This record gives sequence, C-alpha cells and structure tokens, in this order.
Amino acid sequence: MADKTTRIMCPKLTCRKILLVPSTSRGKTVRCRACGTTIRVPGPVAKAPAPAPDEASSTDAA
Repeated sequence: MADKTTRIMCPKLTCRKILLVPSTSRGKTVRCRACGTTIRVPGPVAKAPAPAPDEASSTDAA
C-alpha cells in the first residue's frame, strides 16, 4: 500500500508549485524542487478540545 501524502503549495509568489510530500514529513522542512525555497510542512491537525458543559451553562442569579 502506498504512503499517504500531503499537498502543500510553495509560498514563493513566483513559484506557487503544488508539492506532494509524505505524511511522515509533517513538522519538518522540505525544499521546493522548482525554486529551492525551504518550506515547513504543517504538523498533524489537532482536534479542538470540547468546552466543559458546566462552564457554558452556569449562571448565578444571586
């Protein structure tokens, strides 16, 4: 089975090539083959923590 890849775009305005990098490269830096710009691959997406139910609904009317 093939490794999963992540697509990122070169941030250099004159290049803007789409790069396919392996998922194992998340959090590391890679180099664009077209222009040589160093690019940091975003890390894994973290889920936002759910708010505690008591914090959102607690109101004191004293």
